[in-house]
Amino acid sequence: MKNKFLMEMRSRGYLNQCTDLDKLEEICNKQSISAYIGFDCTASSLHVGSLLQIMILKLMQKHGHQPIILLGGGTTLIGDPSGKDSTRKILEKKEIKKNIVSIKKIFKKILNTSNKKTKPIFVDNALWLTELKYIKFLREIGIHFTINKMLTFDSVKLRLEREQSLSYMEFNYMILQAYDFYQLFKKNNCILQVGGSDQWGNIINGVELIRRILQKDSFGLTSPLITTASGTKMGKTEKGAIWLNKDLLSPYDYWQFWRNTDDRDVKRFLNFFTDLETEEVEKLIEKEKNINKLKVILANEATKIIHGNEASKKAELTAKDTFEGKGLGLDLPEIKVKLEEIKRGINILDLLSNKKIMSSKSEARRAIANKGLKINNILIVDDKRIIEVHDFKEKTLKISFGKKKHFQLKII
Repeated sequence: MKNKFLMEMRSRGYLNQCTDLDKLEEICNKQSISAYIGFDCTASSLHVGSLLQIMILKLMQKHGHQPIILLGGGTTLIGDPSGKDSTRKILEKKEIKKNIVSIKKIFKKILNTSNKKTKPIFVDNALWLTELKYIKFLREIGIHFTINKMLTFDSVKLRLEREQSLSYMEFNYMILQAYDFYQLFKKNNCILQVGGSDQWGNIINGVELIRRILQKDSFGLTSPLITTASGTKMGKTEKGAIWLNKDLLSPYDYWQFWRNTDDRDVKRFLNFFTDLETEEVEKLIEKEKNINKLKVILANEATKIIHGNEASKKAELTAKDTFEGKGLGLDLPEIKVKLEEIKRGINILDLLSNKKIMSSKSEARRAIANKGLKINNILIVDDKRIIEVHDFKEKTLKISFGKKKHFQLKII
């Protein structure tokens, strides 16, 4: 392989499967291409599980190719059954449109929007999907799909094997995704669809549809589905999803997510989720034997891409201040508390459970008994301790639970 874009895809670990890698490389050697990745808009933000795909779009731009971001205003009305045990909640059009506006902000932060040749093209598939005439669609598009083959795809087969219901609405999702590729091929000269490995069957459907209707070649490429060394799905934590929008997850919490990476994942994630060149990553791994320092580099570089260099540095300083116990760490996750509550005095157990810092008073009591709770870096040994106004420094109080959970209470 000699094409720089595909070589870097492979060296970073982004490349899993391709419908015809040799032919795609031949085209990429001759010209810049357009390629698309689709994102459903089920929430107001994407999460870390989508970040690898966004990094691939970024890599495309680096090598002179133009990314097309398909925001699924149409397909989100249906819901992708891939990897799901049940039907997704059906969203209203108004909510989906609102989500699209919010999600676009992430792409505009990460991708280069100034270069005319490589600036991302945003497309909403509601443009054509909501205008379809059912009978016409069945005659022109549905005729190219067989139930026999559709039943072999994992998104369908796994649901049926588990005896989970699969609605006819969801069953149609793969046809609509194939139709998206067909439309983008016609309208935007888009010859490549990229997606996670769970989308392989859906991607192939699009490639085949284009070949059957237009007698033209197109290509599909998948990246591996990312799981952590511990076997969990990327971006899923005890606290929930790791969101990319800062209104749902603070830059500090985002930084901490990367700082807490499993030792076994650090090298992979430096290649996956930072702009560091692969050769630079190799040198870092070889030179720096302290895994915790590598984790800080990972956290800094990954946070910088989403939230900027200043927020990344601030998160590092806050973490250092917090974990070394020298200060309040004023960029910590903030919990607001009313002055009236504190004036009256509030029992530490009530405070911890009411503010959801801990799930219950029993958990809070156990934490104190096990010497796992600190207030302003001072160990709490009495579960009858009353928190009062004088405990707050400049209307702020720091609560630490164990080594990694820190919060600041702010009087309002």
